[in-house]
Amino acid sequence: MPNTSELASTAAARDPEGLALVDAATGRSMTWADFDGAVSAEAARLAGVGLQQGDRVAVCLPSSIDCAVAMLGAVRAGGIVVPASPHEPDEDLRRILEHSGSRFLISGRTDGDVPVERVLEPPAARPGADTVATATPVGSGEDIALLCYTTAARGQARGVMLSHRALLANVEQMAAIDPAPVTAIDRVLVAVPLFHVYGFGPGLLQCIRAGATAVIADHTDGRAALAACTQHHVSVVLGVPAMYAELAALPADELRSGLASVRLLISGAAALRPNVLTAIEQATGLGVYDGYGLTQAAPMLASTLVTGRPKPNSVGRALPGVELRLVSDAPTPDDEADEVLADLSDTDGDTGMVAVRGPNLFSGYWPDGVGGPDDDGWFQTADIGYLDADGDLHLVDRVDDTIVVSGFPVYPHEVEEVVAELPQVAEVAVVGVLDDHTGEAVKAVVVPGPGSTLSEQQVIEHCAQKLPRYKVPIAVEFSGQLPHTVTGKLYRTKLR
Repeated sequence: MPNTSELASTAAARDPEGLALVDAATGRSMTWADFDGAVSAEAARLAGVGLQQGDRVAVCLPSSIDCAVAMLGAVRAGGIVVPASPHEPDEDLRRILEHSGSRFLISGRTDGDVPVERVLEPPAARPGADTVATATPVGSGEDIALLCYTTAARGQARGVMLSHRALLANVEQMAAIDPAPVTAIDRVLVAVPLFHVYGFGPGLLQCIRAGATAVIADHTDGRAALAACTQHHVSVVLGVPAMYAELAALPADELRSGLASVRLLISGAAALRPNVLTAIEQATGLGVYDGYGLTQAAPMLASTLVTGRPKPNSVGRALPGVELRLVSDAPTPDDEADEVLADLSDTDGDTGMVAVRGPNLFSGYWPDGVGGPDDDGWFQTADIGYLDADGDLHLVDRVDDTIVVSGFPVYPHEVEEVVAELPQVAEVAVVGVLDDHTGEAVKAVVVPGPGSTLSEQQVIEHCAQKLPRYKVPIAVEFSGQLPHTVTGKLYRTKLR
């Protein structure tokens, strides 16, 4: 497998004057020749400040052309990109930088002290045609290109090591779907942050591989998405359930008009509610294709695009080149996991833990590669699913406890710790609940102490003072007790 950044070089050689990238907010654009030149210029800049192969380069930028250039430029120079949200709280960003050992940070944020050797400004505003630079790609194959921080079981953030091999394999797996979701004639609205692996892989890299135009959006709501589709003649939309929920709530005439140029809607990163899918299809005749992925799979594993028909509550079938099976044992010794499986398994034995194998899988967790695929190449997820009569996968629960709000993880224990600060709380558990706008939302179940007069509003207000908005519970339920396993562990699945 070559260096991931060589996708840009191939696109530039094939169609140098073709429209490569467009910033939806500003209208700024780049041809493939300009983009490839900008990537080389960024690689040369990084090499000039001392970047060595394997150095970690944190990229903390809004989703934009600059972000795309910074990420691929660092990869071309041999760096390992550590994507981070520009809205990341300072403390969380510091933890990522420290754990990854990042040497450089590319960011527009100038506030706060960060533990890196050097903070670099974003790429120049107009790189490319007026910048003459060459940079030979450094690294390929099993060399790590991306280090993405995500959650593992029990809510511990860990760095997922994605090699050039894994990223490029997943791009090829998506392109092998028949018909291919994205082609050279498409304009794709990438309404997913590039610092999220879903936006970087199925979004940016898929567009580059196909030679399609990527219309990059940041903070896209429903009406902004429609405006971008109309202005840039978008034919494919890549988004998240929260955006589709906003689209579904718009008047049917407005939705039809705004999506007039669109032929394909793709959703991912969180659960898509069936009523959202139905509302959009009834208004426009367009189905929303859902999928299943993991950061550890770079990221796509299955999609209803494979079957060619959206299906409520289903994530479709495995991508070409991906093997998927259901197994009956937990990935690690875990009494709760065993009890979950016992409750969810049916007499036909078609419910179990999802295990996957393919060339798109990660190389283990940073820094020593532990926790990766086994000796036979299988990686056992913490997801529980079943296959329906058509052979399509349905996900019903997760053994790990992470709540995914608009594609971003919330660790229940961090919310529980905040709620437990209230003296009237005897015990608390936090779970995810379905939400039309964010896929999932946070709910707290509280066992109050004797004589407590604690109210739902008091709990929510306390959390709002201590946590980012997306981590604040949308509801608080009071209960006399919480369910536990026979070993005394909180049985979160029963609570859900």
